[in-house]
Amino acid sequence: MLHPSHFMAAISLDYDRQAAVPLFRQLYTRIREAILSRQLEGGTQLPPTRELAEQLQVSRNTVINAFEQLIAEGYLEGRVGSGTYVARVLPEELLQARIDIQHISPSTEKQAPGISQRGKLLSEAVIAPIRYTSTPRAFQPGLPALDHFPFEIWSRLAAHCWRNPPSELLGYGDPQGYRPLREAIVGYLKASRGVRCDIEQVVIVSGSQQALDLTTRILLDPGDAVCIEDPGYLGARHAFTGAGAQLIPVAVDGEGLQVARVMEHKQNIRLIYVTPSHQYPMGVTMSLSRRLALLEWATRKGMWVVEDDYDSEYRYTGRPLATLQGLDHTGRVIYMGTFSKVLLPSLRLGYLVVPPALVETFVRVRSLADRHSPSLDQAILTHFINEGHFTRHIRRMKKLYMERQALLVEAARRELQGALDVPPTPAGLHVVGWLDPKLDDRNVSQLAQQLGVDTPPLSVYRLQDRPLQGLVLGYAGIAPREIETGMQRLARAIRLASSIEK
Repeated sequence: MLHPSHFMAAISLDYDRQAAVPLFRQLYTRIREAILSRQLEGGTQLPPTRELAEQLQVSRNTVINAFEQLIAEGYLEGRVGSGTYVARVLPEELLQARIDIQHISPSTEKQAPGISQRGKLLSEAVIAPIRYTSTPRAFQPGLPALDHFPFEIWSRLAAHCWRNPPSELLGYGDPQGYRPLREAIVGYLKASRGVRCDIEQVVIVSGSQQALDLTTRILLDPGDAVCIEDPGYLGARHAFTGAGAQLIPVAVDGEGLQVARVMEHKQNIRLIYVTPSHQYPMGVTMSLSRRLALLEWATRKGMWVVEDDYDSEYRYTGRPLATLQGLDHTGRVIYMGTFSKVLLPSLRLGYLVVPPALVETFVRVRSLADRHSPSLDQAILTHFINEGHFTRHIRRMKKLYMERQALLVEAARRELQGALDVPPTPAGLHVVGWLDPKLDDRNVSQLAQQLGVDTPPLSVYRLQDRPLQGLVLGYAGIAPREIETGMQRLARAIRLASSIEK
């Protein structure tokens, strides 16, 4: 912390008590000048207001008023329980920033010579819409609460598996997956998700992205038409694009994918990708009538339906909804699930439930990708599920995530005061905040990132030109204090964007 005497030397304050300009404004001006001239470096902790008032021989309110004005304008940052600091990123720097969302754009880099057309398409694909830091920050979506993972239980199970591992876990494993894990997944899916399957239909994969990659390799040829939700999950969009598919974006409303629009298309649609239980990123649920209509249409036309059930465990009102796969009686649905959102992203374990006619093909192609998922990790997860830790963890996290979502919605109401409308949602790990249509959500997202907040713009998830200006706000993996601080910074970013676009 800067000593009061050093602070006095940095700001060179020579205030005039007889001037028409109030004392707090004189103090505000000198501190601002010291910050802009770098006499006060970013991150410097300022003296407490009481000590500074005594040193300056002014009332404490004078100092408080000056600090509050500087905090409001972004020159200082107040940290609860810690003090007041010079902001590391200044408003002037933000106002001079080029307004262009920071996409990760491999296409601007030098292309490697001789790569295939498919390689070029895949090299241009970006799943994350903005560049995230190595340390998660508010409001990165898709993250579970890493600090609440039961590491002690997992460590005990890992030690047990490593102490006397059976030889079947040390050699090459089954490309379809560790059989006891597949049995545990079948039991879980039947009981909690209404999936109709047996153990032979389950294929263990390294997360949902590998599930998508396998599906595109097996079911699509270049030029095939694929229907996707719009806005929708970027990982799926780019997997299909990389396979050379022709994308047909279909709008989403309050009942999910607009199935009637799918039926209007004249193309021979090969595959439809949906997130019916909790649409990504809008968060809506596909109605039962649309689910049945989609299945009937897929059966009649011989289309495949890929159901991505990425975070449906976290439904906060009532029980989790039954799956589309559970309504399918003709074997048209490929069902995807992942442990990344429920447990840890680094675990890299997920699963496919495929129709019986496709099982052998999926297993053979799976073996070409990376032989099999790590056997010991699969064994640890099996014990974790069979001993009841998995369902207990989900139950605890549901309560925690409900609390964090409520905190985020209230913080948005208090800090943003209508500048961003953040309605609550009954499920999932993120919410969508709606901006004034006159603002560009990409600009707001970039400014927020420069202030230390990661919130992807809704517009990057869509293909059609539709007037949707919003931000995707993850809350599950964000601690309460970070939610509060992040919302204050986001409010500053929106104010700056508003001033720039006027």
